Amino acid sequence: MHIDNKSSVLAIWLSLFSNIFLTLIKIIIGLLFHSEVLLADGVHNAGDIIATVAALSAMRISKLPADEDHPYGHGKAEVLGSGFVAFILVIAALYIGYHAVSALFHEPSAPSVIALVASAVSVVWKYLLYVYTIKIGRNTNSKSLIATAQDHLADVYASLAAVIGIGLAFIGKAYDIHWLSYGDAAAGIVVSLLVLKLGAEMAKEAFDVLMEKTVDQHRLAQFTALIEAVPQVKRIDRVRAREHGHYILVDARISIPGDLTIKQGHDISRVIKKSIMDEHHDVDEVLIHLNPWYEKESM
Repeated sequence: MHIDNKSSVLAIWLSLFSNIFLTLIKIIIGLLFHSEVLLADGVHNAGDIIATVAALSAMRISKLPADEDHPYGHGKAEVLGSGFVAFILVIAALYIGYHAVSALFHEPSAPSVIALVASAVSVVWKYLLYVYTIKIGRNTNSKSLIATAQDHLADVYASLAAVIGIGLAFIGKAYDIHWLSYGDAAAGIVVSLLVLKLGAEMAKEAFDVLMEKTVDQHRLAQFTALIEAVPQVKRIDRVRAREHGHYILVDARISIPGDLTIKQGHDISRVIKKSIMDEHHDVDEVLIHLNPWYEKESM
């Protein structure tokens, strides 16, 4: 197994065990001390467990080599994993929002120091997990790992909302400001909107990859420049590239002198492929279609 893959799998397992631990702590404390936002945050973490398992499965599948049925590899498995994480985030956001709004119509419970401490610990823990996971995800260009990191960031927002909400409730109790006691619920509404936005953005990105949206124009320009740098290339007829999970597939149609031999054309294709893959390590395949070019075409 490649060292980057080992780091990715380690990050996923660390995320899984962290989510299991935090889910138990938040739900138990939320139930015992009647903290709506902490309980909702715990349910959010429970959804994260499912999402993390999906990400781990997708990551393992995506690393399988190409076969007869999947000649381009299994990279899109990671995109499916990312899309599933987005779905979990949207469901969690709707759940948190529903319970937060419902809590506004009931008498708020007394704030708990234990609930406040649990939320504060979750903020720090999840932020450290986010930094660790997003770094590995970007280094390996792992869609499912980046999605998991974004999920950790959503958890940071949720736990931070719990800290603020419970903190406001303490202030309201100390200074007899009744409306501040609803800070727990109000913070839950805010975080549900943030998590919903994050989930929608992740879903759109996964949808774009599944629909084979082209890579950005800057990357296409870089591929084009590398092809143009090969002296025998007389004209570039088309350059396309698409993401296939954690790697990119490039295909280009180029024109070279028509009097060159098949072997010379083959060698030119290999030079182009090597130059692109050496410069862009996330490119897994470069397909070159050669067209004949004659001097009279340029007149």
